[in-house]
Amino acid sequence: MKTTRSLTGLAVAAGVLALAPVVASGTAQAATGAASTASTASTASTASAASASAASPAAAARRWGPYAASGNRAKASGTLTAAPKDDPAAPAPYVRVKGSITDLTRSASSCGRAVFRISTFDSGNQPHLSYRDYRICSYGKPLGFAFTEQNVGEVELKVCAESKTAKPSTTCLYSGTWKSLYAYYE
Repeated sequence: MKTTRSLTGLAVAAGVLALAPVVASGTAQAATGAASTASTASTASTASAASASAASPAAAARRWGPYAASGNRAKASGTLTAAPKDDPAAPAPYVRVKGSITDLTRSASSCGRAVFRISTFDSGNQPHLSYRDYRICSYGKPLGFAFTEQNVGEVELKVCAESKTAKPSTTCLYSGTWKSLYAYYE
């Protein structure tokens, strides 16, 4: 258990270090932007909003999966659509994830679960982690899901098969590897 926690700590530290250049570049951009006039800023924000809305239809869905839990007791697959962006060092304006999770355990007390770890950035360009999980406890019947997040840096997935609980277990969250579905720097 101590090894798992140590590895988790190293993974979190690596993630923070990977996001540090984005935060630093965002701070430099904010300082430069503060020196500009209000009319220039409003014109730039209007232009960027117009280009983002014009570019949105061009975003193509990319398939991911199927990813399976250990022992092939659950599987998940779907599509991910990331908004196109001009700056590869900036997070995506939005990411839309659609998919399904299927429980392949025959036990009534076991469920298949898809857990997503999403790294987003707030208006101050500070990174935040959030989680979304989807659970299905009916053998062989897929559960569809869809969600959209804004200012996304990374989307990761873990598929687990475990007992019927309200939240994912610590074993599900911290053992094994997260599958990267999207990273802003790709």
